[in-house]
Amino acid sequence: MTEDRCRLVLIVPDMPDTAQCAEIVGNALRGGDVASVIVPQYGLDDTAFQKHAEAIVPVIQKAGAAALVVDNSRVAGRVKADGLHISGNAEALAEAVEKHVPKLIVGGGNAMDRHHALEMGEIQPDYIFFGKIDGDIKPEAHSKNVALGEWWSAMIEIPAIVMGGTDPASALVVAESGVEFVALGKAVFSDPAQAAAIVTRVNAELDEKAPRFEA
Repeated sequence: MTEDRCRLVLIVPDMPDTAQCAEIVGNALRGGDVASVIVPQYGLDDTAFQKHAEAIVPVIQKAGAAALVVDNSRVAGRVKADGLHISGNAEALAEAVEKHVPKLIVGGGNAMDRHHALEMGEIQPDYIFFGKIDGDIKPEAHSKNVALGEWWSAMIEIPAIVMGGTDPASALVVAESGVEFVALGKAVFSDPAQAAAIVTRVNAELDEKAPRFEA
């Protein structure tokens, strides 16, 4: 069981070849426990993004993870995704929560400081995301996001996801902050052939070393 420690969230990589992308995501998910997978639009128009999501969302769901489409509620509904990840401000998050909960999971990011985080928390989303989904630009997780996650998880019950870095080892540092989820993108997908092995290794490390949540 992994419910009592920090779990993995994956960010689908920016790949123009939909079939290849779906295959790579599927391979990664075979590596072990993943709570959810965030599916960004990456500049595709809505028609192309819908086709992209139609191929990827079932792969995610078949593996037992939740598929979260970024910002596009129309595509999320059409492809029967599990939820919406809102990358905008508190106003955008509030609108999505009002329209789509409880039918969809709705969570949000872009909480750059404590004030913004608390503003988002008042909306009662399903989770809050610290960092940007393309914010894995260094090996380690951004220290500000880890600190925000630690502060948040010590006092607020709404689950938090913190964006990790390009090094898979960053997942444990995030887990040690006490948050429920760590998001990895490039750390898993920069070498697609190794994606499943990296998911396996990160899960093993979290099993061994991540703090346990109290029941």
